[in-house]
Amino acid sequence: MKRHLSIFISLSVLALAIFIKISNFAIVEQIQLKIFDQFQIKHPRNYVQQPIKIIDIDDESLEKIGQWPWPRSILAQIVTKLTDGGAAVIAMDIVYAEEDRTSPKNILPLWNQTDELAHLTKNLPDHDILFTEAISNSNVVTGFVLTQENINRKPEVKSGYSYAGEDPRPYLPNFSGFVSNIKIIEDAANGNGALNSDPDADGILRRVSTMFMDQDGNFYPSLSMEALRVAQGASSYLIKSSGASGEEDYGQATGITAIKVGDFEIPTDSNGKLWVYYTPYIAERYIPVWKVLEPDFDFSLIEGNILFMGTSAAGMRDIRATPLNPTTSGVEVHVQAVEQILSEEYLYRPDWLHGAEIIIMIVSGLVLVVVMAFLPALWGALFTVMALAAAAGFSWYSFTENRMLVDPVTPSIAIIFIYLSESIINYISSEQEKKQVKNAFSHYMSPALVAKLAKNPDSLQLGGETKELTVLFCDIRGFTTISENFDAQGLTQFINSFLTPMTTIILARQGTIDKYMGDCIMAFWNAPLDDLNHAENSCISALEMMFALVDLNAELKIQAKEDGRKFIPIRIGIGLNTGYCCVGNMGSDQRFDYSVLGDDVNLASRLEGQSKTYGIDIIIGENTQKQVLHMASLELDLIQVKGKTKPVRIFTLLGDKELAESKKFQQLKELFLSVLEAYRSQNFGKAKLILKDCYKQNQLVEEIDLSGLFALYEGRIEECFQSPPAKDWDGVFIATSK
Repeated sequence: MKRHLSIFISLSVLALAIFIKISNFAIVEQIQLKIFDQFQIKHPRNYVQQPIKIIDIDDESLEKIGQWPWPRSILAQIVTKLTDGGAAVIAMDIVYAEEDRTSPKNILPLWNQTDELAHLTKNLPDHDILFTEAISNSNVVTGFVLTQENINRKPEVKSGYSYAGEDPRPYLPNFSGFVSNIKIIEDAANGNGALNSDPDADGILRRVSTMFMDQDGNFYPSLSMEALRVAQGASSYLIKSSGASGEEDYGQATGITAIKVGDFEIPTDSNGKLWVYYTPYIAERYIPVWKVLEPDFDFSLIEGNILFMGTSAAGMRDIRATPLNPTTSGVEVHVQAVEQILSEEYLYRPDWLHGAEIIIMIVSGLVLVVVMAFLPALWGALFTVMALAAAAGFSWYSFTENRMLVDPVTPSIAIIFIYLSESIINYISSEQEKKQVKNAFSHYMSPALVAKLAKNPDSLQLGGETKELTVLFCDIRGFTTISENFDAQGLTQFINSFLTPMTTIILARQGTIDKYMGDCIMAFWNAPLDDLNHAENSCISALEMMFALVDLNAELKIQAKEDGRKFIPIRIGIGLNTGYCCVGNMGSDQRFDYSVLGDDVNLASRLEGQSKTYGIDIIIGENTQKQVLHMASLELDLIQVKGKTKPVRIFTLLGDKELAESKKFQQLKELFLSVLEAYRSQNFGKAKLILKDCYKQNQLVEEIDLSGLFALYEGRIEECFQSPPAKDWDGVFIATSK
């Protein structure tokens, strides 16, 4: 029965994987593209010099010639020099959509005109006419931009078109608006191509469109295609679609398969896009435009070349992300596309490949289902890894040897799904057993410890490790008096109502409950799971416990009134200390607890006991205070706690970072530190005077009440007046109680 269920589930997930393949979900396609990117990064196209260059409007050219846009009289000089130097084609990766504002006729109205000025300028040539004349005497391809807004006039189409096979129009990118060159410039050019780029959803430009279409069904070539056409002297394009002669379509309408221009037939995807097989950045592709204008420019660099004039200047924002470079200049994309066409080194996914991948998935998936159903778990996992490696390896081999983009993702999804389906029944069975164990132990241990034990049962043995921990002790003050108001059942409910919210706060901050000792809670941080912020998390827990106590007392007051008994509010003391402790499973072979031992654990307990002495709620050790300097703490004393021979510096924790940074608290802190300094130097009169200022300043800090602490020091000072300490007295207070 289990084997039949496993096969049924595996067949179901295989069907799901095939559905994902057929549906071509965007997220799956993105993963495919990222993998193809990695293939290019690991195995980019080798750069082989081709007769194609970039005439680059770079930052240095802008610095030497002036800010953009340049007067078109300068552009005319550049075009003329490139033509005289033997350029085969000059393709403009720039749109000249408006008249040159620096032309005399456009700039003259901005000046204060005089008859003399008008006479001097009337015979100056128009810059657009100069530029147009240069274009007319050259082999120039201009560029335009297609948009989705109905603006500007349609660009002039300078080539013919035909198609073989099904109508390609439904597959081409469609546009309704245009940003074109001014008519005289466009009329003078031999070619006219679209500058549009087509990045994928993640913004990376992997494919470039070879053809576009407007709403009237007119075809428009890309700039790179038009430059290639003009360079060959060809007059038209042939668009080949599924069903054309020599194109296998297996009865399917699979869209465009290739674009033919001159002597080149360029394989495309179904939308007429060319997969660009990039090389890394090559400096020799670029010729800064300022060098072209130099008298000693070497024209052999451009003779017979297809030249693309564009920009790499950062300020002109023609930057594209490619698989190899997140900051490639837009003009380089055109150039790399033409380079690979000239070298006939293409990346491609034939139109039949999608169907072939589905058939392979079905056959290999059925084999995998049968094999996995009879293999043990370990061998099944090994077989799965081998199948995944085969899918990835075949895709890599196809890329490196044949430049074919074979999908490794959906076959891997099918393999993984089938493996998971085989494992799922065993997993469910195992998880049910673990759940029973967790349910039993979670009432006694922290969830983190239960999870750790579930992952590593071997840790259920005696032993421990030395580790820096922060330990917390919390105790109800006057619990004996409170307990006198309850019977046994009522006292149990009372204790549970206190322990439950306090425990929730500790566990929420990654703490581990060590044990409950009547009304006392012992907890620690940084074990069993590491917590780099254990001191801070413990301090925040302590503050949150004090806040929670306000709401709990309000609830208990209402309950006491309903029960007709006296309400005694809960007050608690908390001690925190950080240090190296032994933590682990401690006890006997028959029974043990996950607990902590060490001198710093004992100190935390002593600090909690001293909270009553100092009239404050939370006392922390010096090691803890050093790790939470950003929180509001105040030094209390140098104290030798019971059972210790050396004094320790102790602090009270009063609030978070906001309180610590408040000016009123900082002033109060400075005043009390002055009290401690005067007290320890036996200047008791000064200490007593400053204490009066402490009382006043404390009234301004509404969040805290330190009157009990100040009263303690007033009492000590009075004792010192009556019985002055020895001259070598170091200010250490020796505690006689826990």
